[in-house]
Amino acid sequence: MKFTDGFWLTKQGYQINHPYMVRDFNISREKVTLYAPCQYIAHRGNTLNVASLTIEISSPLADVFQIKAWHHKGAITPNPAFELNKQELALNVDQQDDYLEIKSGETVVRVEYDPFHIYFYDQSKQLTEVNLKGLAWIEGPDQSTYMRGQLNLAVGEQIYGLGERFSPFIKNGQVVDIWNQDGGTSSEQAYKNVPFFLSNQGYGVFVNHPEKVSFEVGIEAVSKTQFSLEGEVLDYFVINGKDLQDVYRNYTSLTGKPALPPAWSYGLWLTTSFTTNYDEETVNHFVDGMAERDIPLRVFHFDCFWMKEFEWSNFEWDRDAFPEPEKMLQRLKKKGLQISVWINPYIAEKSKLFDEAVERDFLLKRPDGSIWQWDLWQAGMGIVDFSNPKACAWYQQKLKALLDMGVDTFKTDFGERIPTDVAYYDGSDPNKMHNYYSYLYNKLVFDLLKVERGEHEAVLFARSATAGGQQFPVHWGGDCDATYESMAESLRGGLSLALSGFGYWSHDIGGFENTSTPDLFKRWTAFGLLSTHSRLHGSTSYRVPWVFDQEAVEVTRHFAKLKNTLMPYLFGRSVDNHQTGLPVMRPLLLDFSEDLTTHYLDRQYMLGSSLLVAPVFNSDGEASYYLPEGKWTHLLTGEVVKGGGWHHDQYDYFNLPLYVREHTILITGYRDDVPDYDYTDHPTFTLYQLQEGKQAHAVLVDQKGNKKGQVTAYLNNQVISIETDMEALHYQIVCHDQDIQSCTSGELKQNQAGQSVISLYGSQKLELIL
Repeated sequence: MKFTDGFWLTKQGYQINHPYMVRDFNISREKVTLYAPCQYIAHRGNTLNVASLTIEISSPLADVFQIKAWHHKGAITPNPAFELNKQELALNVDQQDDYLEIKSGETVVRVEYDPFHIYFYDQSKQLTEVNLKGLAWIEGPDQSTYMRGQLNLAVGEQIYGLGERFSPFIKNGQVVDIWNQDGGTSSEQAYKNVPFFLSNQGYGVFVNHPEKVSFEVGIEAVSKTQFSLEGEVLDYFVINGKDLQDVYRNYTSLTGKPALPPAWSYGLWLTTSFTTNYDEETVNHFVDGMAERDIPLRVFHFDCFWMKEFEWSNFEWDRDAFPEPEKMLQRLKKKGLQISVWINPYIAEKSKLFDEAVERDFLLKRPDGSIWQWDLWQAGMGIVDFSNPKACAWYQQKLKALLDMGVDTFKTDFGERIPTDVAYYDGSDPNKMHNYYSYLYNKLVFDLLKVERGEHEAVLFARSATAGGQQFPVHWGGDCDATYESMAESLRGGLSLALSGFGYWSHDIGGFENTSTPDLFKRWTAFGLLSTHSRLHGSTSYRVPWVFDQEAVEVTRHFAKLKNTLMPYLFGRSVDNHQTGLPVMRPLLLDFSEDLTTHYLDRQYMLGSSLLVAPVFNSDGEASYYLPEGKWTHLLTGEVVKGGGWHHDQYDYFNLPLYVREHTILITGYRDDVPDYDYTDHPTFTLYQLQEGKQAHAVLVDQKGNKKGQVTAYLNNQVISIETDMEALHYQIVCHDQDIQSCTSGELKQNQAGQSVISLYGSQKLELIL
């Protein structure tokens, strides 16, 4: 929302009321409460006929401050609310004559009484501030009311996040409405709206409201980040940390860490596509065709038309196309595949479940008590009311029948077009439920999978989300077009989502709408198979690679096998994500925030902390990419390149900028046919450009995420000292681009690439003489 007419005037019909001073305050163990009238109080008479804001300051976690301000407490509607991990720490308060200082961890909030002002500091460094007009209660037309917050934007400060947004990566100059919509990847609308932003100044802000929040980032007030919403209360958190990664850890500690997806989910997914014709013969043709061409396939997905038309969702197979679904699924599983099926939370009127849901009060109703229905998507469809626990159990029961049949996971599609002219079973505010519905939807499906398949076997392919939804991976980027421009906007969306708490992200290789050229498909395939999760999926045409050309088959095979060999590294980074919240696929900003160039990069990314990927976005095979300071080694060619600048190269379809960061021990596996194998069976630890006097380390995990061993390496005066604790394991150490003259343990050989390879068994201490 915008409330002003330029800098000087207020928009006609609005009255902005903001605190002038702190007139009184109360200090308790866990919070400071400020009473701030919306005019200057010079004498007792000024206390009459004036609005006042109450402001609570507390700290739910170290280095995290919650600021909650309201006008009229009685107008606050509590449900639903984000599920947060709050501890409410004891505050350290320094009370002075004209200010208060409140400390949590290394973060200090300074409240000045007169005039009203709040500053946020990381020790003595100012992060941001709330000035005299930085909190406001606003009266609008027709008795509408709003709350507005403003934080100062410093010179050079840039804002990121706010969900999966396909607009420019840096949010400065944008109006962003946190409101889930089914708008594709080519508009300002977003499937995944998250009221959290990250600042390159070293802090984050989470606005604790599931309803629509409007952000104006340096646009209405060009030196302010502004957020506003309808109502009488504003609740937000300012999140600090030692660095941007620590800010991110603190945010995901508050809103939830992602679950650890099963290792098999990292393999290649193939689908029937959407409106294409398919039956069991088509599916077998696809699956067998991939095997005949030696393309590793791990998951097969049945999209919408596994159910009969006009009956979505009835959760029953179309037996004209799939006469024996139970036997079909078992046949596919014998081929080494996991099975995914498409679902959504909508029930068409023709579905036999519609009358059952109506009879049991499981569908959303209009305020007059009638069932809410429309014809957009499915004729006469209703929407399951997930505020009703019995409706949730009923929905899960329908899905359990599919799991019992042999289905392994669900593509939880839709959940964005949730109406607000409805009444919920539990009385929840429909405006707050619009975004929050996606959280309830994906949570109940994910919880069922955890119960039926096990803690680390649960995974979704979800489209809609809001804050906290990162706990239920994986999410994909929605309906993109078959163009290079859409490929680039998809990556922007993924990087924006990565800075909003989400650890995993996928996209439709080759584009969803229309059909890509063979050139685009091959470039997108490299990008897709160097994302955390990889899916071939389209709308009106198939996505098996041989429909493009023979080279597309070879490119798909090449990158699918490469990804499988990288699984010991990738899955180790997933364990990190599960423990710390740091996204596996992420912008360079998170790893190189001291390098100002990385603050602008949205066409390349880090895959974990050690691999840099820059997809090719044109038919000429040209790539311009940036390498931060240090030595970078191309993973596929072995070329060592000096960082600290831009590079421009040309690539064939089997190559792209894919670099290993210096001082890395990269763990790779011996299998390229599947992603889920025994990572402890003959792993390879490759040392890349160790730095003198610094220790490098790598942790080996198994495919359940359990730590199985560690390798540390230390370079000093041409001697690499290596220690391991991997008892009873065969493994090998490879020194990239460094000749080893001798070693004190193990068997030293040269591989086909001319690299020095030391084969070892069990825990060892050894020295490599360069």
